[in-house]
Parts: sequence; C-alpha cells; structure tokens
Amino acid sequence: MTTSTASPNKQDADDDLVPLYKFWQPRFWLLWLALGLLRLLILLPFKVQLFVARMLGALLQVVARKRYRIARINIDLCFPELSAKERQRMAKQHMASLAFSMFEISMSIWSRQQRIEKMVTFEGLEYLSAAMEGGQGVVIVSGHFPAIELTGRVVKETFPQMSGMYRPLKNPLLDQLARRARRTALASVIPKDDIRQMIRLLRKGRAIWYASDQSYNRNNSELVAFFGVPAMTNAALTNLARVGKAKVVPMMSRRLPDGNGYYATFMPALENFPTEDAAADALLINKLLEDWIREAPEQYYWVHRRFKNRPAPHPDPYTSL
Repeated sequence: MTTSTASPNKQDADDDLVPLYKFWQPRFWLLWLALGLLRLLILLPFKVQLFVARMLGALLQVVARKRYRIARINIDLCFPELSAKERQRMAKQHMASLAFSMFEISMSIWSRQQRIEKMVTFEGLEYLSAAMEGGQGVVIVSGHFPAIELTGRVVKETFPQMSGMYRPLKNPLLDQLARRARRTALASVIPKDDIRQMIRLLRKGRAIWYASDQSYNRNNSELVAFFGVPAMTNAALTNLARVGKAKVVPMMSRRLPDGNGYYATFMPALENFPTEDAAADALLINKLLEDWIREAPEQYYWVHRRFKNRPAPHPDPYTSL
C-alpha cells in the first residue's frame, strides 16, 4: 500500500490550539462538570453507553426542542413514504444518536487506539491508496455521519497526512475540544471556506476530508434535489477537484446496531469527475449520500436546516420555528 510518509508541519499541528487550563472562568464550570462525567461514562461498556444515550436523547427532545422540531421537519420532507408515526420514531431515535455523539467525541479524545481499532470495521482502504499513487491529491467526500473522528483515527494509522474541513463552534471551550477530537484523526483542520488552503494541500498530494451536505447560498451553490426535495447545495467540489488536480473518493460510516461498533468504507474514486456541470456533480454526490443515509437514517445529522435559503417559489419550511 502506497502512502504519504511526510509528517505534518508545526503550523498544521498546533497553531489553533489553546491550553485548556485557560478556560477556568465560572461560566465554564458547568461544562467542565459535564465533561468530567463524560470522561467517566466512556469507561462503561459500549452497550451501557448506548442505553444512557437513549435517556439523554429523550431529554434533548425537551431542552433542545427547536433542534428536535428541525429534525422532524427534515425527516417529514425526506421520507414522505413513511407514516407519521414512523417519522416521529425516527426523529426520536435521531436525538438519541445525537446524544451518543457526545460519547463518540469523548472517546476520540481520550480512548486508547487499541480500543478504537477493536470497535471499527474498515473496508476499502486500498481505494484511497490507489487514488493517491503518484502523489496525486484526493478529496475524501463524505457527509455528517456519526463518529468521523473515531473512524478517522483508524485511517490515520495508514494515512497520517489526511486533513479535513472544520466549522468553529461558538463556545470556545467546546470549540477547543472539538478541534482536539478532529486532530486525533487529522493532520490539520481547515476552515470550511478556505478553498485556497485546500487546493494548496491537494497539489502537494494530500488527502482532504470534505463534506458539502449542508445548506449553502454563496458562490458555487446550486439548487439540486436532496431526497427529491430542492435544496441549496455547495457545488464547490467541482472546482476544488479540478483546480486541485485531485481525485474524489467517497467515504461513508455508520454506527452498527446493538452496540456492535462501527462500519466505515472507502469507495472507488469517482470516474469522469468532475464534469463541466457543477449542478450535475452536486446531484451525484447527493445521491451517494442518500443511498448511505437510508442504511441508518436516524444517524444522519437532521438537526441542521438543510432546506433553508431556497429561492422563490420554494418556501422556507422552518418559518414556524
């Protein structure tokens, strides 16, 4: 297997990390208490963690009611073939999945590599290796699925040069913890709109994890279907792959049922991609995501307002929130 052996530079490694002891102020104390509890809970067996997450998910339906309602709206739009009761059940399962993501972030920061490798079944690493042969850059296109940091830690053992996009969080302590979680799986994190840095790394033969499955209404956006519903979609992947002279390799992951760990896979590099039609390229990526989401729909990140910012005559489904 051919991989890049160069190590990430100092700037990649720690230029945006702040020592956690600096977050000593009283406004962070409750969060520190919650983090301490999480640190203890991840020592429990995986199935026990799932049980606790189901209880927390029920709590989230109340304390994060707006996010729960957004998830209900998205699921209603994307799965009209299901009954109202089935869609409600999926939304409740999603909140439990969202709660468990807190455990996954904690595990990605604090768990030993050996434990994580036992939890993750990975296939298709040879497809990423083949795409990177000859020093060509690769865009690893994915979506917002569970435990990307956990599965990423397994990939990093073979591909230490993988970078990834990142959206800063408003809470500075949570932001620093999220950055540390990403750093366990990635050589560096890149602000989600910093296309120039992505292109620079791609031309150096690096692999970049990239997700374009959230609402987007800026340059390089297209109105294309997502589960048959028109959605403003980031179409920058077309130019990113073309200018970066990169191949595009899909990577998907999901949490296995009954506490049996995780499954993740790389797929073969997309053929004849990118094309001259950015909208068609974006639609192709959406179709790939849809197929994977249907394998475990409750795990997808439904609390994001995926169908906002649409032009007339398409209505905003979130106006009642």
